[in-house]
Amino acid sequence: MKTLKPLEKFAGIRPVVTIVMDGVGIAPESEANAVKLARTPNLDRLMNSCPWVKLKAHGTAVGLPTDDDMGNSEVGHNALGSGQVFAQGAKLVSASIESGKMYASAAWKQLTENVKQTGGALHFLGLFSDGNVHSHIDHLTAMIREAKAEGVKKVRVHILLDGRDVGETSALEYIDPFEDFLAGLRDADFDIRIASGGGRMKITMDRYEANWGMVDLGWKTHVLGEGRQFASAHEAVETLRAETGAIDQDLAPFVIAEDGKPVGTIEDGDSVIFYNFRGDRAIEISRAFEGGADFDKFDRVRVPKIVYSGMLEYDGDTHIPSRYLVSPPEITNTMGEYLADMKIRQFAISETQKYGHVTYFWNGNRSGKFSEEYETYEEIPSDIVPFEQRPWMKCAEITDRLIEVIGSGEYDYIRANFPNGDMVGHTGSLEATICAMEALDLQIGRLIPVIEKAGAVCLITADHGNADEMAEFDKKTGAVKRNKDGSLKAKTSHTLNPVPFIFFDPAHAGSYTVKKDGKFGLSNMAATVVNLLGYEAPAMWDESMIEIG
Repeated sequence: MKTLKPLEKFAGIRPVVTIVMDGVGIAPESEANAVKLARTPNLDRLMNSCPWVKLKAHGTAVGLPTDDDMGNSEVGHNALGSGQVFAQGAKLVSASIESGKMYASAAWKQLTENVKQTGGALHFLGLFSDGNVHSHIDHLTAMIREAKAEGVKKVRVHILLDGRDVGETSALEYIDPFEDFLAGLRDADFDIRIASGGGRMKITMDRYEANWGMVDLGWKTHVLGEGRQFASAHEAVETLRAETGAIDQDLAPFVIAEDGKPVGTIEDGDSVIFYNFRGDRAIEISRAFEGGADFDKFDRVRVPKIVYSGMLEYDGDTHIPSRYLVSPPEITNTMGEYLADMKIRQFAISETQKYGHVTYFWNGNRSGKFSEEYETYEEIPSDIVPFEQRPWMKCAEITDRLIEVIGSGEYDYIRANFPNGDMVGHTGSLEATICAMEALDLQIGRLIPVIEKAGAVCLITADHGNADEMAEFDKKTGAVKRNKDGSLKAKTSHTLNPVPFIFFDPAHAGSYTVKKDGKFGLSNMAATVVNLLGYEAPAMWDESMIEIG
């Protein structure tokens, strides 16, 4: 039972509302800053009239190895919801590899011993870049080296092209050196090849069951070897890019073949490692590999008898996958658990694309509720269309429900995520992202009078940047990079910029003071929320951003 001690001089505010503008960071004005280029009178008004601070949302502030590592929605929501900074996936995996702990694990031994006994192939499947958000190519190369050292004879690699956490057309910058790496390892006793691939937003890496068709297509590509054939991954990327103009994340699937025959289908007796460390886009493909006869999301046609492992346990409640190489961080003492135990009524909402962020990640990678009685979650189904075609996404529908919920007086703490800035920002379309920001601003404008009427306090923030830098910048000159035709060289990844944290609270002026001189990160929000609700924060949380009285 988690308990919070009431503050002596402050009874608290009901409701407290948190709005996460996903992917909306703070950056200087530029021709690539969709946040500044958009017409956002409501957000501008709040930032000009309300107290606000900047929050660090990347690197060590969210548990990543260095401050060169961009933040992401998952670690950001972990920090927002837990009030603490935990070492996250990339750091955990790197430490496990460096210490040798991974290779001593039961899972690794089962994977390698299986193929040594059967003569089958060890398959590696995952995001192929050094973006360090879902995966890192260094983890892949380290495991391949170890597999060879341990006597594994045959390895196949299935690459999911990034272009989202790294440059949008950088695939060959990873493929070509990797092929050289493989050539240096390949010998009469070690057969290793790239077997298949495709863009991360085209195959395999769906999340939150938004589009199982992606996983179906990935299964056909990696497992069955069905799809357009090429002699090499380099040839596949060059050809598909020339034919379609698609950036890496949207490239169609491909199969590497010799004499018309795929070089690396997944067969009985093989072992498969899904080497992504981040969970959201790893769960569905893991379910496909481990699902029994009752799996009904798509027709798998053929289900090989294999040993399967994820890099991490992607869902601790449902234990997906059943086998994993590195234990995930144990995130304890989250705000959701404290509020539920204190019988504080909570409401969480987003559309499908970020629903898991205000529930699963917010609660410390826990998929279930802490209390059925005191927690209500609501998911607005996302449209299955390219985000740049409907950049407003479901922000109006989310706001419709927020207006009803805030006005009802039924909840003490309400949290919502608007995905627009991030999901549209990832497309690389500056115009669409400007539209996304303007759509979001309209909804903030709808919420302002509702917050005022309810006597609520609204905390408006973000989990990381994205829409604030829609082009790549030259690190030496600071100038925007351009393509040969003069257009901006699109940036589709997150940024290293801070995010805003705005206090909109017209009804309680003078009840508390915002510490504007603090050096805060996302993890400072939880203590701030419970202070506003009228309680002292637990000692293990990072400090509050307000002083009462």
